[in-house]
Amino acid sequence: MHAHTETHTDLEHCIRQCEECHHICLMTVNHCLEMGGKHADPAHIRLLLSCAEICQTSANFMLLSSAQHGLTCGVCAEVCERCAEDCLNIDPDDAKMKACAQACLSCAESCRQMAHDAMRNLMN
Repeated sequence: MHAHTETHTDLEHCIRQCEECHHICLMTVNHCLEMGGKHADPAHIRLLLSCAEICQTSANFMLLSSAQHGLTCGVCAEVCERCAEDCLNIDPDDAKMKACAQACLSCAESCRQMAHDAMRNLMN
């Protein structure tokens, strides 16, 4: 099995995933506030906003070719996974919550790979 190395295509894909997750998390905040009840739980709203923020930050670090983008991507992956889990726990039958969870999981996967590749490149 050959080792995965960071490429320009991987970077562009991860940036797109982060931007998409940022967008959908902000849209989901609006949805949750409109739904009220458990959807509008302050901890859930904070997590959605935190996820949106770290996704935007990670995308910016990659766009700037920051040597620390692996660090932000690692944090982004963790926050995205927690956000996805929380969205599904709030309402697993809500299509908007499912869409947010899927975007978060896709972003987490891409960011986890980017973080892994970036850390490996730092060691070489």
